[in-house]
Order: sequence, then C-alpha cells, then structure tokens
Amino acid sequence: MTSPRDERPRTRTDQVAGQASGHAWDQAWAIAVGGIGVVLFTALLAFTWYFAATLLLIFAGMLFGVALNALTNALGRRIHLPHTLRLAIVCAVLAVMLAGVAYLGGATIADQASLLSKTIKSQITNVKSFLDSHGVDTSFFDLGSAAPAAATDAGSTPAPNSGSHGGLPSGAGALASSGGAIVSQTFKLLFGAISAVGNIFIVLFLGLAFAAQPIIYHDGLLFLAPARHRTRVALIIDRVSETLERWLIAQIVVMIAVGVVTWIGLALIGIPGSFILGIQAGLLAFIPTVGAIIAGVIVVLASLASGWVAALSAFVLFLGVHAMESYVLTPLLQRQALDIPPATLFAFQILLGVVFGIWGLALALPLVAIAKVMIDHFKTYEAPPLAEAA
Repeated sequence: MTSPRDERPRTRTDQVAGQASGHAWDQAWAIAVGGIGVVLFTALLAFTWYFAATLLLIFAGMLFGVALNALTNALGRRIHLPHTLRLAIVCAVLAVMLAGVAYLGGATIADQASLLSKTIKSQITNVKSFLDSHGVDTSFFDLGSAAPAAATDAGSTPAPNSGSHGGLPSGAGALASSGGAIVSQTFKLLFGAISAVGNIFIVLFLGLAFAAQPIIYHDGLLFLAPARHRTRVALIIDRVSETLERWLIAQIVVMIAVGVVTWIGLALIGIPGSFILGIQAGLLAFIPTVGAIIAGVIVVLASLASGWVAALSAFVLFLGVHAMESYVLTPLLQRQALDIPPATLFAFQILLGVVFGIWGLALALPLVAIAKVMIDHFKTYEAPPLAEAA
C-alpha cells in the first residue's frame, strides 16, 4: 500500500523534468531555426548583391513577357483565338513595325545619331569653356582631353632610348604600339557589342518564353509556396501581374506620345536630328522623372548649335512635353495602375541607380510597384485579425 504513495512524487518529478526538457528542446530548436534563417537571409542578400545585373536582366525579360501577355490579352478581348496564335500575331505586328521603322528611317536614324553625337560633344566643350572663363571648376566635365595632352607632352620630350622600342627600330616600335592599341580598342568594342546584343536576345527569349506559357510559371510559383499559403500567394501573383500589365500598357502609350510630340515640336522649331531626339525622348520616358531630365538636357544641348532662340524654344517644348506627361497622360492612364508618391519613387530611383547602375534606375518603378502591391495586400488581410484580437 505504500508503493503508490512512494511512486506518486517520482511521477510528478518525472513530468516536471520532462516538461523542462521539452521546453529547453523547443528553445534550442527555435534558436537553431532563427540562426538558419539569418544565415539564409544573409546568403540571399550576398547572392543578390553579386549577381544583381543578372537578376535585373531576368526581371527585364519577365517585364517584357508581361507586356507581350498584356497585348495578347487585349487582342483576345476582340478576337477569340487561342493564346499561342494571338501571341504570334502580336509578335508579327511588332516585328513588322520595327522593320518598317528600320527600312524607312534607318539611314535617317544613323545620320542623325552621328550628327547628334558630334553636336552634343561640341556643345559640352563649349559649355565647359564658358564655365572655365567664369571661374567655375569643370574637372567633372573632363572629356578625355588630359590623355591626349599627356601623350603630346610625352611625345615632345622623348626618352633617351626613343630610337628603339623594345629592341625594334623606332618606326617598327610605333607601328607595333599603334597596332596593339587598335586591336585593343577593336576587341573592346566587339565585346561591348556582343554583350549588348546578348542582353537584348536574353530579354527577348525570356519574354517570349514567359508570354508563351504564362500558366506554367504561375503554377510553378504556387508549387514553391507552402500549401496553406497558396491561396494568398496566388492572389498576390494575380494582383502583381494585373498591376504591371496596366502600367506597361499605359507606359507604352506615354512613350509613343512623348516621342511623337517631341519629334514634331523640334522639327517645327528647326532643330537638326529631331527624329532621333524624339526617339530618345520616347525611350527615356520609360524611366520616370530621371529619364525626362536626361532627355531634356540632351534636347537643350543639341539645340544650342542652332542658337539661343532655338535652345530656349526647345527648353519650352521640353517643359510642355514634361507637363503633358506628368499632369495629363500619367494621371489619366495610370490612375488605376499605380499610386506611388513622386518623392518616394525618386528616392528609390536614386538608391537603386547608385547601387545597381542603369538597370536599377530603369527598373526602379516596377520593383517599387511590386513591393507596394505586396504591402497593400498584407495590410488589408492582416488588419481584420488584429482588430478582432484587440
């Protein structure tokens, strides 16, 4: 009869010890999971930092795919055809438009681009001389004149062994040096062109792949999400896709309008290279705020060669086009797509531009749009449970 009484304290002690050990195990497991999460998050940040250019290139391909899908869906509202056939029609129309522009205005674009480059370089030199004459430091305007000057100085003071170059006669040494410089510049230009063309083909291929079978990538993202969160993930993906599609369609309309108005306005003013200036203004309209400023500076610099009156007229035209874009087209076309304060967007543009370069500057708006959609979703769907708990 005494054994149950003797065993009862032991049983309670064992239970308390088991609970304590279980609690310690839970704490250890939580610490381990937290440490693993911190390590994985740090690795993700490092991976993003070192491969930012590649990730942004892939994101650009995804944006192109979203744009193609948006045009395909817009065509589907008027023509009831399979998705693949509608995508083929959209791609064919875009290819014909680009081929038509290249065929009809290819020579004009090339001539005006060459003339524009020379004009802007000469105007930058003139502006530098004007600032120098008024005591303004223009070291940041260095156009590479220091290198030729140094070369001239070096040439004017020959070295004692200038009669030979590495054991070669002076003529052969100069020829070898010039040949090496030419080969180096040629390879640099070749690799630069290959890199640019390769990036374009990557964006085109990814865009076509995403637009051809969007449901596969949609389901793939859902498959990666935990089962209990797939409904929420599906809702976020749909909202992000809808927001980007609306924004891209509106942005294409804005870019076309800005390019055409700039081209016609500069042609009426009499600015040489008005067509290529209109094209660059339309392309730079893809980058909000910063793109308009860059386009305006290029337009004014190119107009200075035609006189102050032409430059002032071009500046007034730039202000009018910028006002049309900011206060008419963007609010009218994008009021249902994006609602991001200008200061917030500009701050993110500067941040991403400094950190990731031109890719970060160009893709800042869609990245901020995605972040805004996700924040709005969690604010909307997390508020009711918190209110009920309160």
